[in-house]
Amino acid sequence: MRSIWKGSLAFGLVNVPVKVYSATEDHDVAFHQVHAEDGGRIRYQRRCEVCGEVVSYDQIAKAYDSEDGQRVILTDEDFDSLPAQAKHEIEVLQFVPSEQIDPILLDRSYYLEPDSRSPKAYALLRRTLEETDRTAVVHFALRGKTRLAALRVRGDVLVVQTMIWPDEVRAAEFAALEEQPTISKKELAMSASLVESMAEDFDPTAFTDEYTAQLKQLIDDKLSGGESFTAVEKEEEPTDVVDLVAALRKSVEARKKAREAS
Repeated sequence: MRSIWKGSLAFGLVNVPVKVYSATEDHDVAFHQVHAEDGGRIRYQRRCEVCGEVVSYDQIAKAYDSEDGQRVILTDEDFDSLPAQAKHEIEVLQFVPSEQIDPILLDRSYYLEPDSRSPKAYALLRRTLEETDRTAVVHFALRGKTRLAALRVRGDVLVVQTMIWPDEVRAAEFAALEEQPTISKKELAMSASLVESMAEDFDPTAFTDEYTAQLKQLIDDKLSGGESFTAVEKEEEPTDVVDLVAALRKSVEARKKAREAS
């Protein structure tokens, strides 16, 4: 794995150098969009609405439009200048009972690796969280955004799980929930009996992504069944050539109109 962030974990006067790694990875099958008729690749161009030119990623900046139609452009330097972004520190704000963290707030997970010759402070924090059954609420900046996160223990490693902000959780306002149907004791007992008959210890390895497995098998069958072909990628014409052709066409049309008018 390759670290995506490097800094320190600070709680009280204790400072723990750490590296941050993504704890999960996506195994979804990647697709391209193609023309169904001939299998040609569909590509999208990043074309400027003002000058009409196709621009590369290094020429693209972020902008904000105000309600009155004013626009400001923010550069990488602008984002780097923000105090929160420049501070490479995961700051512990408080320690809370683990059961008080609502799972709906949890987002992405990251591993923390101790980044010092002596990992004693790292091990001390890990043991403390385990024995007190507490979760640390932390605050840090990652990938251009300030994050609130939960710091907890998973096996021998500390894990940071970023959280969405409370005002980003939508309220479950459904008319059907306002009704209170009558549930009999017999119905409740039968439901509880069914739950008990299906009760087991959770083992995530017992479950598989059947759809992805079936999709990969379908693709393999098409590849081995003679339905594949060699994709021929056409090189994109340089933007200046395309613009030149358009300019010449407009010039010819303008000359024709001028002759007709004379």
